[in-house]
Amino acid sequence: MTIPRDLAPRLLQAAQTSPSITLTGPRQSGKTTLVRTEFPEHTYVSLEAPDTRSFATEDPRGFLARYPDGAIIDEVQRAPDLPAYLQGIIDADPRPGRWILTGSQNLALVASVSQSLAGRTSVHHLLPLARREVVRFDEHPRTLEETLSAGGYPRIFDNRPDPSEWLRSYVATYVERDVRTISQVGDLATFQRFLELCAGRTGQLINYLSLASDCGVSQPTAKAWLSILEASFIVFRLPPFHRNLGKRLVKTPKLHFYDTGLACWLIGIRAPHQLRTHPLRGAIFETWVVSEVVKHRLNRGETRGLYFYRNRDGAEVDLVIEHPSRLTLVEAKSSQTSSSSLFGGALRVQGHLAALSPPIEIAVTYGGEESQNRAVGRLVPWDRVHEIAE
Repeated sequence: MTIPRDLAPRLLQAAQTSPSITLTGPRQSGKTTLVRTEFPEHTYVSLEAPDTRSFATEDPRGFLARYPDGAIIDEVQRAPDLPAYLQGIIDADPRPGRWILTGSQNLALVASVSQSLAGRTSVHHLLPLARREVVRFDEHPRTLEETLSAGGYPRIFDNRPDPSEWLRSYVATYVERDVRTISQVGDLATFQRFLELCAGRTGQLINYLSLASDCGVSQPTAKAWLSILEASFIVFRLPPFHRNLGKRLVKTPKLHFYDTGLACWLIGIRAPHQLRTHPLRGAIFETWVVSEVVKHRLNRGETRGLYFYRNRDGAEVDLVIEHPSRLTLVEAKSSQTSSSSLFGGALRVQGHLAALSPPIEIAVTYGGEESQNRAVGRLVPWDRVHEIAE
């Protein structure tokens, strides 16, 4: 089953003005399905096939000459020199929307594209499904626990396999194939252990010393491996918010997974009911809320303006959204019961930020179903979390 993706309108709009489009995102996030659905008239070619990849690598001019009207080139990072040869073709014929490039390795692909196709391509990112996309499938998770443990990879809802089995295969494929492609990681078993340790720390401040010690590797190795996870869209760092406030602010970023289903599988959660009493329930819900906002904003072309706040006096808020004319302080509370106490942390931070000129609003996303507008802020049900990013 193919569903509409929220990013689709922006891709179509970009194809009206830009000679090429570059779409990156994690493996299995739906990139190929999206571009083939939205650009059905384009010839499709995948560089995953060894013979096709060899042709593109050994004779890039001959390879590109086969597509005089342009094409969708999937997994283009497999032929890293190809964008350099594409540059001349685009300069000779800059008709918009001819070339659609996709890839699942962010840093490797974007570096190649940015050097060769600067000003000639429109770069977009497709992450796993947001909640508002998941519900477009006929069969989709209904409860919070089901949503957190299933995650957002489209195949889980399209073919309806057992999520735990599918995620097991996903991790095995990622570690055994993609990691080798991105970097020369010798000990894959230790790398997978590192990945599991990162999942257990989602929603926490990044501590390289602790990660390295628990995994039995050096701090430089831990930093390099975390960069690999970022390059392949497994994790991201949420930076701290600071505006020269003259306060003792925490300056270490937080670690978050793009997909809570993957994080759940890595920490041993195999069924939704395990989340009801799991000690990491709160951290996983926080990661889910933050990642939902990230997805919503990326689908609208907004790549910046998200932070968290914490100072050394204990005042903290899970997410700060920077809008052009205001700030939104977001707290993620997995409790199903609405209570004024849910606003306590955000109200404290609001007091610390009172000196800032933009208006500051508060939104608490919680595990319940009732939406409330209170004097101190909004109470937003978990399944309407996209509303806080508006």
